[in-house]
Amino acid sequence: MDSKEKYKVIGIMSGTSLDGVDLACCTFQKNEKGWQYEITFAETVKYPAAWKKKLTEAHSLSAESVLILDVEYGKYLGEISKGFISKNKIRSVDFISSHGHTLFHQPKKGLTFQIGNGMSIHAVTNLPVIYNFRNLDVILGGEGAPLVPAGDAFLFSEYDVCLNLGGIANLSVEVKGKRVAYDICFCNMGLNYLMADVKKDFDAGGARAASGEIDQKMLTALNSVNASLRKDRPSLGREIFEKKILPILTRSKSPLQDKLRTLVESAAIEIAFAVSAKKNPSVLCTGGGVFNSFLMSRLLDHCGDNATLIMPEDDVIKFKEAIVFAFLGVLRVRDEVNCLKSVTHASRDNSGGALIGF
Repeated sequence: MDSKEKYKVIGIMSGTSLDGVDLACCTFQKNEKGWQYEITFAETVKYPAAWKKKLTEAHSLSAESVLILDVEYGKYLGEISKGFISKNKIRSVDFISSHGHTLFHQPKKGLTFQIGNGMSIHAVTNLPVIYNFRNLDVILGGEGAPLVPAGDAFLFSEYDVCLNLGGIANLSVEVKGKRVAYDICFCNMGLNYLMADVKKDFDAGGARAASGEIDQKMLTALNSVNASLRKDRPSLGREIFEKKILPILTRSKSPLQDKLRTLVESAAIEIAFAVSAKKNPSVLCTGGGVFNSFLMSRLLDHCGDNATLIMPEDDVIKFKEAIVFAFLGVLRVRDEVNCLKSVTHASRDNSGGALIGF
């Protein structure tokens, strides 16, 4: 590597909303002010229909088929990484840092599994790879999530709250000198699920939701679920969505636009409640949900004067999680903490991630 204070890393992230694979080539440098970062290239590779179908149905596969898919998906990530490097003429990459795609997340059972085998990525790209960031924390009794707050503490500390509006809405915040973070509620995951009925990946700008009316019965049910999740703030995943949210969506006989409108309202209420726990915070807003202008308008209304919502440049909105996972790889290479017990409730802070090719 160029030096122990400077790294060029490709971060890879695939979220629960199945929008595609985010790749961000970043440089990180440590100086007297702390860690600084720069995005040199970033891109979202949309999933082909075949891969989207595979990932949507993967949790129902046999154990053997899941392991085969893990290797195949790793090769896929390796191929798109090679294409990304070639297209942008990127040189001297120190390593790839990949979150993978979560299939199973049941930390109370000691289980979290992200497909995207790092050895496959390494074999295709011939670059060192860091992957499997969550397992150590889960084995140490933690939730294994969220992981991004460790990066927030170093790269985005000027904001009171870092809010991510992805498939799942989550935040991180500094409380009495400790970074605290948690998943708030399901966000784009539910909206995108509903839009699949009309063969759309998402509700562009929230236009359909904006045309709908609130289903009060559905809103009450969603708010009740969100209130129950506040009690222990579990890390959210597909399993909880299918158990607690999906029945509400399928039970409602309202038209699509009303379901979307109600989901947006419920998410905005819950996110505003979480954000406003800190007095008059500055809130960095990132993730695909920021581009849902109707969701943002409802969030602004519910926050009122209790918070200042800040939308950064598009590359940070789109690629913040890929940027942070690239940085978590830097911390792992340096054998420094990249997973905080104050966030995950593990028995200790830890440095998670398996290394191959170093």
